[in-house]
Amino acid sequence: MSRICAITGKRPRVGGRIIHKGVSKKAGGIGLQLVKVNKRRFKPNLQRIRVKLPSGQVKRMWVAVKAIKAGKIVKG
Repeated sequence: MSRICAITGKRPRVGGRIIHKGVSKKAGGIGLQLVKVNKRRFKPNLQRIRVKLPSGQVKRMWVAVKAIKAGKIVKG
C-alpha cells in the first residue's frame, strides 16, 4: 500500500529523532549535548473509507484524517 492521501496528497516524510544527554543550565548543569540523530519516517494518519464522488459514484480510498475532519470529502 502506498501511503498517500487521495485528497490532500499527504505522504510519508523523512525526519530525525534527536537524542540529547546532560543536565540543562537552568537545572545547574553545563547544558544539553547532542548525542545522536536517528533517521525516521513520519507517516500520515490514513483511513480507508467510502467516499461519494461528485459523479455520484461511491469508491473506497485512502484519505487523511485531517481531510475527513475538514469536511473535504462526503462519506458514501
